[in-house]
Parts: sequence; structure tokens; C-alpha cells
Amino acid sequence: MEVLQQAGRNPSQKTVNKYWTSQTTTLNFDDFCTILKEETPATKTELLEAFGKIDTDNTGYILHDELHKLLTTEGEKMTLDEVSAITKLPDFNCNGKLDYKKFCDLYTTTSEQCCRTALEKLEADSRLRHRQFGSEAETAPEGITLPGSKPSLKIVRKTDHKPAPTKGDSRTPSRSAQSCKASSSSTISMCASSSRSTNLIEPNTMKEWQCAQSRGCFYLEEDGEIVSHKYRLHLPQRSTVCITIKPLHLRQIEGKSCHWLSVDTVLYVLKENETQENLQLVCFTDQQNKEMFGWKGELPSGVYWLLPFTTGCRLKKVKSQITGEAKLVYRDEDGELALTKEFRAALLDIFETIDLDGNGLLSLEEYNFFELRTSGETCDEEVWAVCKENFDMKKNELTRQGFMDLNLMEANDREGDPSDLWVTLLSLGYNKALEMTEACPFVIDIYAEKCKPRIKAIYLEAGSWQLNRAICKSVVNKGDAKVMDGCENIIVYTYRTGMRITSVIENKSDNKVIVHVNNEQSRNCLSNRGLAVFAVEVAPKSMMVSQHVMPLNEQEEWLYNCVHSLLR
Repeated sequence: MEVLQQAGRNPSQKTVNKYWTSQTTTLNFDDFCTILKEETPATKTELLEAFGKIDTDNTGYILHDELHKLLTTEGEKMTLDEVSAITKLPDFNCNGKLDYKKFCDLYTTTSEQCCRTALEKLEADSRLRHRQFGSEAETAPEGITLPGSKPSLKIVRKTDHKPAPTKGDSRTPSRSAQSCKASSSSTISMCASSSRSTNLIEPNTMKEWQCAQSRGCFYLEEDGEIVSHKYRLHLPQRSTVCITIKPLHLRQIEGKSCHWLSVDTVLYVLKENETQENLQLVCFTDQQNKEMFGWKGELPSGVYWLLPFTTGCRLKKVKSQITGEAKLVYRDEDGELALTKEFRAALLDIFETIDLDGNGLLSLEEYNFFELRTSGETCDEEVWAVCKENFDMKKNELTRQGFMDLNLMEANDREGDPSDLWVTLLSLGYNKALEMTEACPFVIDIYAEKCKPRIKAIYLEAGSWQLNRAICKSVVNKGDAKVMDGCENIIVYTYRTGMRITSVIENKSDNKVIVHVNNEQSRNCLSNRGLAVFAVEVAPKSMMVSQHVMPLNEQEEWLYNCVHSLLR
């Protein structure tokens, strides 16, 4: 009832009982939408007509005594306290009378405000989920606009859109059919081994090729958005290349989980033409060898942008019970501050992650990515020169020991208070047990047969509209397309690669559409949306990611069964 009130409704208990019977345990989103459609809020005219039947003299007022008697004895009876709460409100009560015209004005205004507030919250939640799941960027909130796209040759019509019943599943279909007028379904059955199929050529078969490497990291923001490094690749001449990305293996510490090793990674390669704004998708790492994803083919000479991406299926906020807080510093026998063994181990892993070129030293550029992430600021040459005077450096680059001493100095500046150290650790994805649970370091390798490739990290930022467009284009180009039955302008593309399934919705119409997505018949699946049933809004002449799906347990079979339906 409270949820309906927040949506501007004021249902009686009789109305609620009509939808929530003794057999009801839950109501899904479709049921909620159906109730809102059938139980429309009372209009001001209807309220005035109801009060007019009581106010036969047409005075515009109702005596409090008469109101008490009416509301406590007829219909869904109210208590005296509830009626008194109404008659004590000064906005529409005076001299023992209720001004029902003012009451109706306030009622309708409040109802409309409830609807606006609920809508604003839904839109805010939607934007949050889009940032978290990589479906849209803030710079392109209406999705990816299509410049008059051609009809796809891979379109397949599907009229039977009901999900196939699963053995042992006795659930009846939800009432979504009442609010949907067109739909399309996709079913993909995956065995346990198919998610780790090996199509990618092993890099060790290209020992004679020249190689460039860079590390990077996905960082999970507080609002669920994922931030990562972005790279520029220079290829001096046309060459066959092999591009790979995989989670970075760090030292295994007994008792510590390596959550990031299960995080999926993909790299989109975009060709730079005249401007950075005019980037064209060239390829993406769609072949898999265990945790590595790669692509092999021929690329012309030129400048390319490498945009790493993870679906967010496995890199997401997780509520975990942590007993106690790891100790970062202690005082030795001489009373001097020192870093604990556990903290030193974490710092060594952090060093490996931010050492982008993997040479065992931190350049000013590499250190500035670290500073940008942890403090939002960067160091200039003058500050770096001061660091050189106080901390161990080689060739103007900070050593591991220098990095350790830098953190020890920070602890000394705070006289042992670890607050600032924890700010650094938390911003880098560590929890209070010194486990990296909200970050995923990765490594990119570029092998070229005929030239020396050069790769350089340029930005550390959230997914851009270019990345979102690249994701959509990759699915549209390689995925299976299905037109929604009964709606020629709405197409759902589904693409499977390795252990990932991605669906994209294309809206060719001139109007925005709301598409209902139902995964309730899927088994052993994990969606980046975090919901089995949800809805997405697609702008006119645009396309957007519906969802990414991965197996919950890779050692077991998994079934992807998704129904996309157009809401009325």
C-alpha cells in the first residue's frame, strides 16, 4: 500500500485485497504497472462531486462533527484519531469546518507531487544502473543515435515468443502479457565447458613478432560506475597483429581471495581518423583462451584507441561482513612507525597495478594516474623533483622501496593515524580486510608481425559514448537479430562470445519505447542489471545495451532464456 501511495494512489484496503490475496507472496513489476493502470488516482472533479453530495447547501464547507460521523461509521471506517489528524490541519480547516475545495486542491497537488517524486527516483535509479552496467554514458543519455541504418540481412521473425517451460518449474506466466503488445525471445543453452572454449592462438606462437604491453585497472565507483584506463596505439605500418587482454595475475597471498581473476574483460579497437570524435570500430577481442580474450588480424598503419570494458556482472558492489579492520602501521621496538606485513603486501600489489609499462619503476605519468585516482590531483615536475630528493629513484622513476617510503611518510605525517591510508586503499578497490574486491587490474599485449607497436595510457575515466557505441555496433554486426513480433521497428540483437551474452535493442521508430525484459526462465545466469525482470527506455532512432549475462557458476550448465516485450 505504501508503494502505491508513493506513486500517487490512495487505495482502500478492499482495493489492496483485490490484488493481494491469501495465495499471493510477491508482486512483480508487471503486476505493479497493471495496478497503477487500473487504479487511477481520483481527479479533483470527482472529489468535488463526492463532497458536493454531502454539502447539499453548496456552502463549500463540511462541519467537523458531520465529517467525524461520516468517516467513522461508513465505508472503510477511520478511527477518531485519524479523522482528528485531518481536521487539525490548518491549510483547509477553520472554525470547526473543513473547506473541501482547499482540501481537494491540496490532495491533487500532493498526489501529483508524489508521482513526480517517484518518477524522478526511477530516472535516477535508471541512470545509476546505466552507469554501473555500461549501457549508456552521461554524455549520451538518450542512447546511441543511428544515422539512417540499413535493414539487417540477419533479421529473423519469431511469432512464438513464450518461454519454453522448464522441467520441474510450475510457475505460471506473470501478467506481463496484459501490458505488452509485442515481444521477442532468445534462448541459448550452454554447457559447462563451452564458456571456456579456446579459439585464440597462443601468443607464444608469435615469438618472432614485436610486442608492446601496458597494464591498467577497472575501478568500481561508489555509485556503481566503472572507471578504467584508455589507451592510444600507434602502428607505424600495415601489419598482422594479435591483441589480447586478461586480468593481471598478482602474487597469491594465503587466505586472500583473488576475486578480480574471474572478472570478464574485453578490448574495443577504434581507428582514429581526422579527429578523436570520429572514431570507427575496427575490431574487438571476441576470441577466448581461458581468462584471456583476443583478436588477430591485419590492421593498416595509423593511430588507434583501445577502450577496455567489463560488463559489471562480476565487478559490482558486494555487501560482505568483515570482522575487524586490518592493521596498517605499528611502532617497532624503538618507537618508530613501520608498515605491517599485510599492508606492505597490498602496496606491492598496488605498485604492480600502477606500473603500467611493467618495468618495475613508476614514471611521473604512471604516478599521476595513481594520484588522480586516490586524491583527484596530479604532481608537476617541481613536486617530482622534491620526491627525487627524499625517496629512492632510478632514472627519474620511483622504485618499489621509494613507493613504500612514500606511504610510510604519509603515516608519519598523521602520527600513525591510518585514515588517509585507508582513503587511498578504498579508492583502489580494497576493503577493510585488505582484499581487492572492487577493482580488476588487467594487462594488454599487442603483437605485430612487421613493425614495433607503441601503446600509451592517455586517460583514466568512465565509459564514454564512443565505448557504448562500439559495444552496440559489435553486437549488431555479429549478433543474431530478431524483430519483435508485431512491431517491425524494434529489433533485439543477441551475441554470444565465450562466457558472455550481450543483447542490444534497436529502436528504428520516431518515438521512444519502453521494453520490458524478463529473465525468469534463465538458469545459473548472472545479469549485470542485478534483476531478473526490469524495463529499459530506448530513444527514437537509437540503440542501447539491454543487458550482459554470464554464468553464475562456470562449472555448471547454464540456460539463457530472455523475453523482450514492448510495453503499451
